[in-house]
Amino acid sequence: MTPSVALDVFAVAGLLGGLLAVVDPVPYVRDIVRGTTRPHRGTWLIWSVLGCTALASQVASGGGWSLVVLTVQAASTTLVLLLSLRRGVGGVSPGEWALLALAGAGVVGWAVSAQPLVATACVLVADGIGVLLMLPKTWRDPSTETASTFALAAGSGVLGTVAVGQVAVDLLLYPAYFALVNAVTTAVILGRRRTLRRNGTSAAGQLSWTGSTGAPT
Repeated sequence: MTPSVALDVFAVAGLLGGLLAVVDPVPYVRDIVRGTTRPHRGTWLIWSVLGCTALASQVASGGGWSLVVLTVQAASTTLVLLLSLRRGVGGVSPGEWALLALAGAGVVGWAVSAQPLVATACVLVADGIGVLLMLPKTWRDPSTETASTFALAAGSGVLGTVAVGQVAVDLLLYPAYFALVNAVTTAVILGRRRTLRRNGTSAAGQLSWTGSTGAPT
C-alpha cells in the first residue's frame, strides 16, 4: 500500500468514525426528550469531561484523523450532560459521589502525568467508573437506555482505532477501549431486555424515577 493510499484509508476511517459519532447521540437525545431514556448525570458528567481530556491527550500525542472522532464525541457527551441536568437521574447517593471522586482522581492523574500512556490509562479508569455508575439502573431497567446509541458509538470507536494509522499503544488505547465498552454496554441493554421479556416482566415498569433527584419512587 502506497503512502497516499494509506493516508486515504486512514482519512476515510476517521471521517466515517466522525460521522457515526455525529449520528449516535441523535436517538439518545430524541429518547431523552421523549422521556423514555433517563441518562445518569454522574456518568455523563464523567464522560463529557473525559471526552475533552482524551481529545487533549491525543492532540499532545500527535493524533491524526482520529481527532475528528474525538472532537465530535466530546461535543456530543457534553450536550447529553446538559440535557441530563433536568431529565436525568442519579448523582445524589454517597456511593455515587465516591465514584465521582475516584473519577476526578483519574482526571487529575491525566493532568499531572507527563507520559501520554499513563495519562490515557487514567482516562480509561475514570471512564470505566462512569460505566459503573450507570450499570445498576441499566440492569434493573434497560428501557431507560438507548441501545442504538451505544452500538453506533462502538462502531465509531472501531473506525477511530483504524484511523490512528500506526502501531502506537498510547494512541490506540482510548479508541479501542471506547469501542469495547460501548459494545459491552449494548450487549447488556439488549440482553437484559430479552431476559425481562422472557420472564414476562415489563422493563418499563421496573423503576419510576423522579426528574429532580434521581431517587427511585
